[in-house]
Amino acid sequence: MRGRFITVEGTEGVGKSTNIAFIQGLLSSAGIQHIVTREPGGTALAEEIRNVLVVPREEPMCELTELLLVFAARAQHLQALIEPNLAKGIWVLCDRFTDATFAYQGGGRGLSTAVIGQLQDLVQGGLRPDCTLLLDAPVDVGMARAGARGALDRFEQEKQAFFEKVRGAYLARVAQEPDRFVVVDASTDLQVVQDSIAKALSLQIDSHKAASDKVNLDGRHG
Repeated sequence: MRGRFITVEGTEGVGKSTNIAFIQGLLSSAGIQHIVTREPGGTALAEEIRNVLVVPREEPMCELTELLLVFAARAQHLQALIEPNLAKGIWVLCDRFTDATFAYQGGGRGLSTAVIGQLQDLVQGGLRPDCTLLLDAPVDVGMARAGARGALDRFEQEKQAFFEKVRGAYLARVAQEPDRFVVVDASTDLQVVQDSIAKALSLQIDSHKAASDKVNLDGRHG
């Protein structure tokens, strides 16, 4: 049976790394084989592209260059890591995916969402996450947390107005696909955040186990 594709999204400083580690623990406790990866990146070649994208440099990066590099990394990531694992029944937990492209390059940069959609279809075909957790917090809260982490990458150096557009684009994605998204208030106490995540993931785990049991039952009766 095919694995499930779970993505975690959000602007800077919403606690993705902390909560992805928490999700790993939930999946491990449930006995679900999984891998953790990130975008852009995830494979050696895709990580090289990530480095081009996130390292501040003297030459300004063209917005279209940024968009195409994101999808170039994604194409490699999908072919070399994500698709093979899903096909083997392994769950893939990914720190950001194409919703981030709609949010950062579409919302933040103002690039055409129609063009992003065309690239999405070209690179991904029909693949979409089974469940997307959006860790949402006011931009000023997230920026304060991100600033406390140390040196900022090229995206983290953007102004608050940029991230307000990013957050707005994320919430617009939720409105378009409410059944796929779970919005978690990341500005509250960590325990409350993780309780919300655990509730959302339990639905995915229970659904997966029920489907697995059905496959096994059908196999015995076949």
